[in-house]
Amino acid sequence: MPTPEPPLEIAIVGDLTEHESELTDRLLDVPPGGECILYFDSPGGSPYVALALMNLIRLRGLRATGVVTGECSSAAIWPWAVCTRRLVTPLSVLLFHPMKWQSEEHVGLAEAAEWARHFAYLEREMDKLLAQVFGASIDTVIAWMQPGRYVIGQEIVDAGLAEMLDPSAPMVPAAQRSGAPKRRKKKPRKDRSG
Repeated sequence: MPTPEPPLEIAIVGDLTEHESELTDRLLDVPPGGECILYFDSPGGSPYVALALMNLIRLRGLRATGVVTGECSSAAIWPWAVCTRRLVTPLSVLLFHPMKWQSEEHVGLAEAAEWARHFAYLEREMDKLLAQVFGASIDTVIAWMQPGRYVIGQEIVDAGLAEMLDPSAPMVPAAQRSGAPKRRKKKPRKDRSG
């Protein structure tokens, strides 16, 4: 009987916005319904990127294990929350906070008013969505969001939202770890400008 392939491992490190294209490509490398391990050490990024990654995982039915190896804060919490299995270490940290509006563009008053309306709607709905995918009460999520709180690994475990990672136990069974780790070959970037 052939040895099963180990799940694809994907590092979600740094700002989500800066790495959106690469992370999307990596998630698309996992077959629909396939298994992967996502390692998080990210301060967050755009809430739209977070939604896109989360929806990609959900829509493709990926069986993702999310491991917070360091930080999983702000927008990075959404793709971690949708993982079918969530793991933390005692020193993992997650910063929950209300969404922040940042615009470096010059906008007119009417556009700013519309953005403020949309922003308030998006913030409410994303808080509800986060509670839903976590399987937690909205009160728990809001208590962490307002005014913003660093939550450590043990608190996440105590809330029933993750398991504590045993650092002495490997993620991939020994039978699947033979030889060098499987690395994905870099694909040439697609020109998305046209």
